Amino acid sequence: MSSSNTTNHMRPEASVLVSPSSSRSVTETVNGSHKFVIQGYSLAKGMGVGKHIASDDFTVGGYQWAIYFYPDGKNPEDNSAYVSVFIALASEGTDVRALFELTLLDQSGKGKHKVHSHFDRSLESGPYTLKYRGSMWGYKRFFRRSMLETSDFLKDDCLKINCTVGVVVSAIDCSRLRTIQVPESDIGAHFGMLLENNEGSDVTFDVDGEKFHAHKLVLAARSPVFRSEFLEKSEENKEDIVITDLEPKVFKAMLYFIYRDNLKEDVDATTSTSTSISSLSDSLTAKLLAAADRYDLERLRLVCESHLCKDISVNSVAKILALANQYHAKELKAVCLRFAAENLAAVMRSDGFEYLKENCPSLQSELLKTVAGCEEDCSSGGGKSRSVWAQLSDGGDSHERRVRQRT
Repeated sequence: MSSSNTTNHMRPEASVLVSPSSSRSVTETVNGSHKFVIQGYSLAKGMGVGKHIASDDFTVGGYQWAIYFYPDGKNPEDNSAYVSVFIALASEGTDVRALFELTLLDQSGKGKHKVHSHFDRSLESGPYTLKYRGSMWGYKRFFRRSMLETSDFLKDDCLKINCTVGVVVSAIDCSRLRTIQVPESDIGAHFGMLLENNEGSDVTFDVDGEKFHAHKLVLAARSPVFRSEFLEKSEENKEDIVITDLEPKVFKAMLYFIYRDNLKEDVDATTSTSTSISSLSDSLTAKLLAAADRYDLERLRLVCESHLCKDISVNSVAKILALANQYHAKELKAVCLRFAAENLAAVMRSDGFEYLKENCPSLQSELLKTVAGCEEDCSSGGGKSRSVWAQLSDGGDSHERRVRQRT
């Protein structure tokens, strides 16, 4: 018996080929625009060189921005011969790179706007860099004031400025090669067809002689009031349900919202044209707010609040505040109170404030509390706020009393 030892020599395995990796860096701009309307230009003149009117802050690319308009110019050497316009970084940031565009709108309809733009042209030194919060880009000599005041850019003592900001961002593109688009939900359209075609309707409403057919389950799913009416009562009422506290057009708009979860465009139109004290309460939006409160339709209530919020002004805020209080529109009420507190002197001189004193005296105490809150928020101007507060407490005649005491 013999044995032998053998040695196996391992051959080197062939190397595994790995697909090369790749990546792509994409540098682009995140763009956003803001329209700044300057009403009362002639009253703003004379405020002083270097003093500005600021727009609301707006967000682009994760940063806050603001437009500064200098009626008397920013540069003392120009002796108020020019108006100045700048875009300012209004939030914290370091070395924010951006492109800008300022457009003074021609209000004659001719379309001859004055445009200063970084977009669509090559910049030798690249985008503008704002080093820190408060950094600005713009023009000290944006427009000669004497020419501006005789131009088509100024109409009805009003200027309109469009601002576009493009924040430069860089990222690695890792988007998938294929995407599947999912259409937006059309459930509202399907339910809306049920309402329009009366298919399977099992309840009829009589609103001032006009008939509306609907579906108990749909109404019950949307409104706690209808749910109690149709599902929690044992007896079945086959007769028409008579509605006496809503107009046909209001009830129809409410049904449309219940089925489709949105409002028709004509509801928006009626809101924007109803700014007087009497017309506000008669507007379709105000009546829909009452219907939303009546049937506990919370989303409809918020939609109406949003529409009415856009109409808040010195003359209308008191009436809108009364509507919000009456129909439990909490968010709208809070906005009205805050606006009235911040503009109290002007609001007190309005017809709407007289309406508030006569019809909703309890709201004055809530307004006082809001004024007190505004005073705490503002470290400056406290004396002026206390004077206005005293006028409100005295019914608005504290100034007259002081004059009599001096004589």
